[in-house]
Amino acid sequence: MMSTSQPEPVRAAMTMDGRRLSYLDYGGPGRPLLALHGHFNEGRNFAKLARALGPDWRVVAPDQRGHGFSDRESDFSRESYIHDAAALIAHLGLSQAVVLGHSLGGVNAYQLAARHPRLVSALVIEDIGAEIDDDLSFCLAWPHRALTRTALVEQLGDSARYLTDAIREYPDGWGLAFRPQDMVTSVGQVNGNHWDDWLATDCPALLIHGTRSDTLTEHHAKAMAARRPNTQLVELATGHTVHETDPAGFATTVRAFLGTRALEPTGRQLQMRQPHRIAP
Repeated sequence: MMSTSQPEPVRAAMTMDGRRLSYLDYGGPGRPLLALHGHFNEGRNFAKLARALGPDWRVVAPDQRGHGFSDRESDFSRESYIHDAAALIAHLGLSQAVVLGHSLGGVNAYQLAARHPRLVSALVIEDIGAEIDDDLSFCLAWPHRALTRTALVEQLGDSARYLTDAIREYPDGWGLAFRPQDMVTSVGQVNGNHWDDWLATDCPALLIHGTRSDTLTEHHAKAMAARRPNTQLVELATGHTVHETDPAGFATTVRAFLGTRALEPTGRQLQMRQPHRIAP
């Protein structure tokens, strides 16, 4: 059941190497869940999920580098994204967080678990695979600025419905909260074979597949679930953005997973439970 009394999230930021990483903290007494968005998106895309999970779960949703209210960055390497997530967990003093990620955020989530297994108690991966070959070059045609919000939406065409949260007003007009070329650079770093990272851990994992997705195939999703221990596959009748297309179904699926005994630590996790420090 969705909570109606949960307070509004707090917008905060941490600074790393002079760069600002902005995040939303939905607060509350619950266990921590770090939510990582996909390309073009930002932390507030998980507002409905946070309300549905509260107060049992404290959702923290960063605007990942180059997105939302975080600073623009030239480095979109795999290690840099992972370092940001690990540093945020350390900054907030979180312990054994569940890490949820959509698309880009999903890869960041399971690679975070592979690199820093002591930080992650469980994974929720939304519609992304272990082998990725994506192309975002279509976004290079999107306008940099428009005189009005209406004009920007018209120029974005059908893509506008996916970019509502990313539309901003700037001194020189209306534009997006990211630079399209940065997204092309970033996805180029995401593309590749990541089976080793996906199979590196055995913490409980939920893989959510949109059956109409053009990013993750049914065959690949089933292979991911079959090859990795402690992995549950759930399919919902949506496209790639499951949390947006079916927010109620997505939240129900995530809450059911979080409420199961599947989140009890595995033998490998128990062996690794000792203090863990992230290098600055």
